[in-house]
Amino acid sequence: MNADSLRDTDGYLIQPETWNKTIANTIAKEEGIELNEAYWIALDFMRGYYQERNIAPDVRHLITHIKEIKQCSKKEAKQLVFDLFPYGYVQQACKIAGMKKPRAWSTG
Repeated sequence: MNADSLRDTDGYLIQPETWNKTIANTIAKEEGIELNEAYWIALDFMRGYYQERNIAPDVRHLITHIKEIKQCSKKEAKQLVFDLFPYGYVQQACKIAGMKKPRAWSTG
């Protein structure tokens, strides 16, 4: 199966468990993003969080994770998330990380 057959009309995975790095790279390219180490820090955290809790992490959890990994301020971590995903956490990060499209979301 190709990435397109696994996604809804907005490009989100229908079944997050089918996600892999090839799919992530395909979706990222569609978003005009070339994944590098900074992106994988975010995506690997998001995938791990999802696997443990069966729910996508809220952006504040990702910001806290980046703050700890990069040993920076919360403000710097938040800016990094927005620099990585300029069109939004839900629109880009969640889509690339293979999350289902949320019905309602706090980007907090």
